Amino acid sequence: MGLLRIEPAGVSLRSREDEPMLAALARCGYSHRFGCRRGGCGTCKVELVSGAVRYPAPVPEQVLTAAERAAGVCVSCRAVPVGDVVIRLRRGDRLRCVAPILAALAATTMEEGER
Repeated sequence: MGLLRIEPAGVSLRSREDEPMLAALARCGYSHRFGCRRGGCGTCKVELVSGAVRYPAPVPEQVLTAAERAAGVCVSCRAVPVGDVVIRLRRGDRLRCVAPILAALAATTMEEGER
């Protein structure tokens, strides 16, 4: 399990082993702009500020170019955090709390993990 921090919202949550970032967000009651959830459209691109990610399934070059990868761009629907990561949502995107009860449970879990 790693810590996933989403900027500029300042929200932190725990990701599970082999869990893509978008799935971790959904499990914790949050969402951001996404499309196909298969790594085929690129709608869910985010900037990797720190940390590393891996892709259990390949992401096509036309969706995520080598230049974008080198610049730290990743697709949140496929990218699995390797340890702790910080991501920044792209301009025009925002983090939305879509399930407040799940978000509250995730926050409680975070607090318990810090003790």
